[in-house]
Amino acid sequence: MSDDHTHVQEFFGARAADWDARFPDDGPAYAAAVAELGLREGDRVLDAGCGTGRALTPLRAAVGPSGAVLGADLTPAMLQAAVRAGRDRDGQLLLADVAALPLRSGSLDAVFGAGLISHLPDPAENLRELARVVRPGGILALFHPIGRAALAARQGRQITPEDLRAEPNLRPLLAGSGWRMTSYVDEDARFLTLAVREV
Repeated sequence: MSDDHTHVQEFFGARAADWDARFPDDGPAYAAAVAELGLREGDRVLDAGCGTGRALTPLRAAVGPSGAVLGADLTPAMLQAAVRAGRDRDGQLLLADVAALPLRSGSLDAVFGAGLISHLPDPAENLRELARVVRPGGILALFHPIGRAALAARQGRQITPEDLRAEPNLRPLLAGSGWRMTSYVDEDARFLTLAVREV
């Protein structure tokens, strides 16, 4: 396992048990972001880096009983927290790395990634892997329940020009990874970028 993976597992593993309690008011923001994906009954969607599975319930509501909802995370403790919260009823949980997903090419209609991009060890390559598993025309949502400035303030730091989530950085990163950005929102209340899988 790479040092990046070990760091991610240690960071999130230590925080998994009380993760939901630390962010109790995020539910409506997750539901609103999922609604903007435009999922339909029967669609197949992956929550990449699902953590405790906070997006699984709105994703299941969007695709209905005939759809498929998968939640993949690298940290066993986060998946265990998702099970304790009962969110495994809304989607199938996979202990998996988004850099090498155990999914067929083109098998999904959409990918939802909350707080994902800043934890990817090789963002361009990892976004290409997400593009691989999504059909042409499928959707990617990169989401955070607060915007870049609010998150930086919470963490006691400043936004830097190198921030991957800044639009001038993210747009070409997505384009080089098989995605075309279709919308970009960075407000105090949320960060949401939508992109379409190129043909």
